[in-house]
Amino acid sequence: MEATCSHLLDLLLISFFLLSPRAFAADTNTFSKGRNITDNETLVSANGAFTMGFFSPGVSTKRYLGIWFSVSRDAVCWVANSDRPVNDNSGVLMVSNTGSLLLLDGSGRIAWSSNSSSTSPVEAQLLDNGNLVVRNPGSANNLWRSFEHPSNVLLSGMKVGKDFSSGDEWYLTSWRSADDPSPGAYTRKLDTAGRPDNIVWQGDVKTFRTGPWNGVRFVGIPEVLTYQEDLFEYQMVISPREVTYGYNVKPGAAFTYVVLTDNGEVRRLVWDAGSRAWQINYQGPRDVCDAYGRCGAFNLCNVSAAATSFCGCVRGFGLASSSRISGRCRRNVALDCAKGATTDGFVLVAGVKLPDTHNASVDTGITVDACRARCLANCSCLAYAAADTSGGGDGSGCIMWTDDLLDMRYVDRGQDLYLRLARSELPPSLALPPPPPPPSRARPFPTGPVIGASVGSLVGIFLIAFLVLVLIRRRRRRRPSNSAPNNSIIPRTPAPTVPSIELSGLRNATGDFSDSNIIGRGGFGIVYEGHLPDGRKVAVKKLIPSSPTEEGSNAFMREVEVMSKLRHGNLLQLLSYCQEGNERVLVYEYMKHKSLNLYIFGDARLRALLNWERRLEIVRGIAKGVAYLHGLSEEVIHRDLKPSNILLDDNWWPKIADFGTAKLFVVDQTDPTLIQSAGYTAPEYSNERHLTLKCDVYSFGIILLEIVSGKRNRTTPTLLSNAWESWNQGRISDLFDPDVAQPEPELLFELERCVQIGLLCVQQSPDDRPAMSAVVAMLNSNSLQIRAPKRPELDSRAEPPLHEADRSTQEASGTSRSSYSSVYLT
Repeated sequence: MEATCSHLLDLLLISFFLLSPRAFAADTNTFSKGRNITDNETLVSANGAFTMGFFSPGVSTKRYLGIWFSVSRDAVCWVANSDRPVNDNSGVLMVSNTGSLLLLDGSGRIAWSSNSSSTSPVEAQLLDNGNLVVRNPGSANNLWRSFEHPSNVLLSGMKVGKDFSSGDEWYLTSWRSADDPSPGAYTRKLDTAGRPDNIVWQGDVKTFRTGPWNGVRFVGIPEVLTYQEDLFEYQMVISPREVTYGYNVKPGAAFTYVVLTDNGEVRRLVWDAGSRAWQINYQGPRDVCDAYGRCGAFNLCNVSAAATSFCGCVRGFGLASSSRISGRCRRNVALDCAKGATTDGFVLVAGVKLPDTHNASVDTGITVDACRARCLANCSCLAYAAADTSGGGDGSGCIMWTDDLLDMRYVDRGQDLYLRLARSELPPSLALPPPPPPPSRARPFPTGPVIGASVGSLVGIFLIAFLVLVLIRRRRRRRPSNSAPNNSIIPRTPAPTVPSIELSGLRNATGDFSDSNIIGRGGFGIVYEGHLPDGRKVAVKKLIPSSPTEEGSNAFMREVEVMSKLRHGNLLQLLSYCQEGNERVLVYEYMKHKSLNLYIFGDARLRALLNWERRLEIVRGIAKGVAYLHGLSEEVIHRDLKPSNILLDDNWWPKIADFGTAKLFVVDQTDPTLIQSAGYTAPEYSNERHLTLKCDVYSFGIILLEIVSGKRNRTTPTLLSNAWESWNQGRISDLFDPDVAQPEPELLFELERCVQIGLLCVQQSPDDRPAMSAVVAMLNSNSLQIRAPKRPELDSRAEPPLHEADRSTQEASGTSRSSYSSVYLT
């Protein structure tokens, strides 16, 4: 309702502007010869969305002719005379006798011209998408378009890229500063040499790229999946004539645009009618790993790693120097390839932004299998990947790299890259057999190779026999039996994307579920530390046995299916599962530093381990994880966000756990099964069982305030009132956890914004709380405007008594193994 009212307010303001005497013409969006536009006049598009006129940017007093969004005069989309400003209010825009638009200063000198020409009368029109065009009246052909002369903004309907037939190229150019729209230091161009890739240049130096187009999106910006569906559609053209990229806003969607800032950042901004401000939905570079070539060739950048080791060589490569930041990675073992004969193979590098494709070869007309064969036959080919993933599965088409692999990083929902390695560097299952030796009459009997081949054959035979036995055992367990009808339930759910594992293997991994390996215990099961044969440490959650009914089995498999599809760096990863008889087991990645509550509510020593920089990163990480859940095509509500369900990995990177209570979101649904934890449950859910995505937002707000203060939001909720008073009275430091050293001055502003965001998230009305995508934007941009929160309403009905699991978690000291608490338990 609030958003609707705000939208109506926008329309009323635009209508008022159209009726204002300052507007050039209230009934037209065109002008022609004899109807000049002076400095105190404007031209407005027919739908009222865009305005053209004179403006002065920032603190400058110079005058420029530009086009901006009518709802926000600061959102300038195009500037005509960016490098030749008019020094006073004497500027005038007119149509010349030869069919050009001319901008004249007070002395009659030309400050800008469209350089269009026509022997017939012409008119200029500001279209509904912000495009200023010059054409002959009644003609559909444009003589000139502002969209073909972009400034620093990409609007809906525009395009960037190249027209190979005409030689034209369209790209964005940054302003010199916020007060000076003349061409700045940065450009953003579509690289068309390999697979299309948006690249930001500072002069002739690459500073940032989005990653190549994969048929759906640019692979390095997965954030687009959280807002694209409701906002716009990509328009990518790849043909012999042109390679161009743009987007079209969907009908009824909010105003949005892409801007290249004067400091080289790329942002997508979306107009929020509720707050009447622009929200940043995406900003790149987003972190250190987005800096082009941050880690050198054959390196992978991992932003989740410690600051001293963001960079790491890919498999089969080692550092050629002692510098991990600038050191070049060198192949450990040389490739074995000559005249097409090779023993090399490929290893999967999963979930990455693909390397720079500028010098790569691309063929969209073959399969990925054919791509592999082509790469293997080419001794210069170092890696390959699918060119198009729009069809799902392994994708189609082929990208092959023969030069250094540059600018790779791990990224959420990244793409698979297949890296060529020597046979000795491959996992045993991927290594190709060596080629047969050439015939030789004098060659001695090859005893070693024969014995090796024989042993290899025997091992292969035994391996095949073992796999057959395993399949037979599985089929017997799944086949209904008259003697034991309940021992093998076939779930009627789609197969999950994580593998199942034998119960015997989990017994071996956990010492037969030994008590000495217990790291967590709760009402629904026990969590054990486990060690897989490959050396990985995992957390094994063994649910308390229940009767193996078909309903229970299907519920378990539905949970596994949902969890197996969650792929995000801030969500705990389900690795595998087991369902044998009435045993149900889940296997997760292991989190070294256990749960967040141990450090924000623990003793002084543990609290001090989370300094303010680390706490801010944890807040941002949690927000990204929740925003990912809410942004899925089938939106997921966690329902039980709290510090004990936030785990910390080796590098203190937060991962949201415990999805046993998660639900797919249905508008206006009510939930008969109330899931709540003291202090974290939204009032509308606790009191009315009204479940929406904003329930998670409320829980996140509580967690944020607890991370800053080190205080719990208990049954007597003083935390919210304390946070409000501290923020409202400008005494934000009063709220800080006293066991953490005072923050540096540059962090005070960020922490104050955090508290303000937290207060917004715990507003009584769900409509007053921001969406998680907006929270992520606010946490990642200190320049983004944040509206003031209202005083939180303290509703005791929203605070149920503490559950035993919560109490045991809160009382854990964090020093023993049992302090792992119930963080892995559903």
